[in-house]
Amino acid sequence: MEILSQLWSLLGLLTVLQNVLPSQLLSLLHSLYESLQDLLSPYSYLEIPEFNGYCGVELNDLYRHVTLYINAVDPSATTCRRLTLTRSKSSTRFSFAVAPNHSVRDVFSGHTLSWTHHVDPVPDSLEERRSFVLKLPKRHRQALLSPYLDHILLKAEEFERVSRERRLFTNNGHGSYESGWVSVPFRHPSTFDTLALEPQLKKQITDDLMAFSNGKEFYHRVGRAWKRGYLLYGPPGTGKSSLIAAMANYLCYDVYDLELTKVSDNSELRALLIQTTNRSIIVIEDIDCSVDLTAERGSKNRKRSQPSINGHDDEDQQSGRVTLSGLLNFTDGLWSCCGEERIIVFTTNHKVNVDPALLRCGRMDVHVSLGACGPAAFRALVKNYLGLDTHALMEVVDNCLRSGGALTPAQIGEILLRNRGEADVAMREVVAAMQARILGGRREQVKDSQYCEVEAGSRSPESVLLRGSPENWVSSPGKKRKIKFLVRLRSLTKSDSGRRGVGDH
Repeated sequence: MEILSQLWSLLGLLTVLQNVLPSQLLSLLHSLYESLQDLLSPYSYLEIPEFNGYCGVELNDLYRHVTLYINAVDPSATTCRRLTLTRSKSSTRFSFAVAPNHSVRDVFSGHTLSWTHHVDPVPDSLEERRSFVLKLPKRHRQALLSPYLDHILLKAEEFERVSRERRLFTNNGHGSYESGWVSVPFRHPSTFDTLALEPQLKKQITDDLMAFSNGKEFYHRVGRAWKRGYLLYGPPGTGKSSLIAAMANYLCYDVYDLELTKVSDNSELRALLIQTTNRSIIVIEDIDCSVDLTAERGSKNRKRSQPSINGHDDEDQQSGRVTLSGLLNFTDGLWSCCGEERIIVFTTNHKVNVDPALLRCGRMDVHVSLGACGPAAFRALVKNYLGLDTHALMEVVDNCLRSGGALTPAQIGEILLRNRGEADVAMREVVAAMQARILGGRREQVKDSQYCEVEAGSRSPESVLLRGSPENWVSSPGKKRKIKFLVRLRSLTKSDSGRRGVGDH
């Protein structure tokens, strides 16, 4: 009782002094007390407010990163007594946040740190003042602070990239306005685990994508724009669109499906490029069919050799459409550097119809040839559709594949989907389709062989020599010697016919 009475007397004395002493002196005494407390405490405290400055208008980006970082921490590993569970419409997962005026511990480089989420009401207002206070050992402050903040930024950006909802954009024909894109949630289920690709090609693509996404410092150091171009070519039904979706899901990127027929001119194309965001895949499907770019150079050459009619040039006819030069600037010009971490993907069924200027390195860095299913790709389809790792007819299928009875993933997938409830029936139908292709589909085989000749002949000499380069990434191994022999024979035939034509003339 005596101690309590002394405490009450002390509190009464402090209350009297607070009412008697001037406010300036009280502020000085309070600051001296805090300085003495900081001097005796073994910890340092750093406050990160929600807004920058005293006006409270500009958001503090570091506060947002700390919030994301704490959300990324495993809640089961924290010692916080109270967490707030939320989920927004733009997120694909639940988020754990620290409740107001509670703390959460973290460990970095063998040291224990803590974050306290302070939420204080603003006097005479319904608003609240929020901030995070970082508590760390004072002795190791200089060594811990900078690496720890860098660690927070990396983890926060990774969490934001993975947790946010991905979008699928398409141009609406008004690229010169504020927003030339409209979007829907991107929820394509294709992944590299379910993709019907040979393991070697799958590993090459995933390694290249991972090296690109982690190559920010490298691209800046060598002075190149942080972008990469992919060309996917092959017959219909070989999985070009599924591969694009798997790439987007693998990197957690948004997808911009650019429809060139809706773009009026090069200026609108440039405006659409500026409106795309970082960490995105820009797709132009069927590049040889979207606009007539291949014949543009030939028409320019004819215009140089022929005089203009009535003194007017034909450039007025091209001013109202997308030209080859505009598309080249879109992929590799100065305006292509207005963003970072973007992948541009072209698809085509016939690589020979694409202008060579679009295919060189720096524009289309990786050329991926997609063809019929190989043994590993077929087993992946059987696993996906039928849930089987093996079957009695697998050896028969392998023999059919070696004999030239390979089908496209779309053809095999349709058979398996139709008979997904009866695995034996599905496998027998696949074998029957492959045998029919071998025995009765000779015309289709001839078309495929001609397609392979054209595709092999369209490759540059450098890509043929550099077998490990991305220009030789094919979905299934073929008979390279036979293809080279056919290409050589075809070139000799052309040259011989050319000489005959000159002699006859």
